[in-house]
Amino acid sequence: MHEYSLVQALLQRVEEEARRRNATAVRAVKVSIGEMSGVEARFFESAYEMSRPGTLCEAAPLEVVRYRARWACPGCDREFALGDHLRCEACDRPAMLDEKSQSMHLESIEMEVP
Repeated sequence: MHEYSLVQALLQRVEEEARRRNATAVRAVKVSIGEMSGVEARFFESAYEMSRPGTLCEAAPLEVVRYRARWACPGCDREFALGDHLRCEACDRPAMLDEKSQSMHLESIEMEVP
């Protein structure tokens, strides 16, 4: 379960940012997870819940924004449905998978700063 190591990296990053700003607490963490990122959101959420005690994120709920897989033509931005032939008939270009569909990002950290 690589989600646990991803959560460890997330907690480390959040704590680094909190220390840089002299935060006394972290109140919320928001991440986005793309459908094609290889990260199972429910396992990520579970790993976060198990890992946050004893950290600055102990009282910080995790909000996960899920992005569905989205293929589109880079020329005309025509979107393709799951199972479609991934080549634009109008532009004769292959469809590209949207970056948000295949990545995970730390979107925001809500901190308490003196």
